[in-house]
Amino acid sequence: MMDIMEIREILPHRYPFLLVDRILEIDPGKRIVGLKNVTINEEFFQGHFPSQPVMPGVLIIEAMAQVGGVLMLGAIENRAEKLAYFMGIDDARFRKPVVPGDQLTFEVEVLKEKRTTCKLQGKAFVDGKLVAEAVIMSAIVDR
Repeated sequence: MMDIMEIREILPHRYPFLLVDRILEIDPGKRIVGLKNVTINEEFFQGHFPSQPVMPGVLIIEAMAQVGGVLMLGAIENRAEKLAYFMGIDDARFRKPVVPGDQLTFEVEVLKEKRTTCKLQGKAFVDGKLVAEAVIMSAIVDR
């Protein structure tokens, strides 16, 4: 497990854009499980949508990618000198709205890895039900 302080040592993201609260499981180079607690205090709910708050799908994918970034960067010795950048998103699907009070569980696994690039399969769940999924391509670059 990793708490938020350990996650902050790996990812450069900070409030309001750090979208991972905890890592529950990690199998380096293979698979990771992370959490995001969704609260009404999230800035994006002020405008999306004030009378019926729904977490934007693009932020669900971003949180998924951040969990994947912990997986990718966590195994690198000189990770303070590196960043994980998006290269692409394929097959994104949103199955159910994510609302305040939900706890997102992300399961991300490596599909393909090369020296500086990685293809990941990510799934997001709320209460064990699939709410979103995507294939994410990322690159590890120098800061």
